[in-house]
Amino acid sequence: MTVRSAGILLYRRVSPGQDRSGQDAELQVWIAHMGGPFWARKDARAWSVPKGEYLEGEDPLVAALREFEEEMGTPAPAANYVLLGEFRQPSGKLITVFTAEADFQPESINSNTFPLEWPKGSGNIQDFPEIDDARWFSEADARIKLVKGQLTILDALSQELQPGQENQPG
Repeated sequence: MTVRSAGILLYRRVSPGQDRSGQDAELQVWIAHMGGPFWARKDARAWSVPKGEYLEGEDPLVAALREFEEEMGTPAPAANYVLLGEFRQPSGKLITVFTAEADFQPESINSNTFPLEWPKGSGNIQDFPEIDDARWFSEADARIKLVKGQLTILDALSQELQPGQENQPG
């Protein structure tokens, strides 16, 4: 049985000023650094679209909004969420991703936690946050930070936002 997750990829366009190419806005995406000891000292390929598993028959958008709130500690912003696509990961997991343009600025990140024996073999169970950081990154920086299997999600967003498109995924 395929494990399914649903997530939200927020994006915004920031205008640092006109550059020489005439572009006046930089695409940024909101991504999250995975928590726990395995990811603690990693940065490159240690970030993810905020997401979580959902049950068969559950509405994926409802699940994505729930998981976003659990991982950020605050609800996702009110926005026009549209389906970006379904993305198979190297593990076989299928991620359904919704996207919206929003300028999300939470005061803090307060993720839910998961129990883990740490150090391994010690018998000591500790709670770790699922997400220990989240913030805006340029698309170029996000391509370095995201786990490799999620780069196709950025590709899909970039494709949807190309000039000549409606500038709105869907």
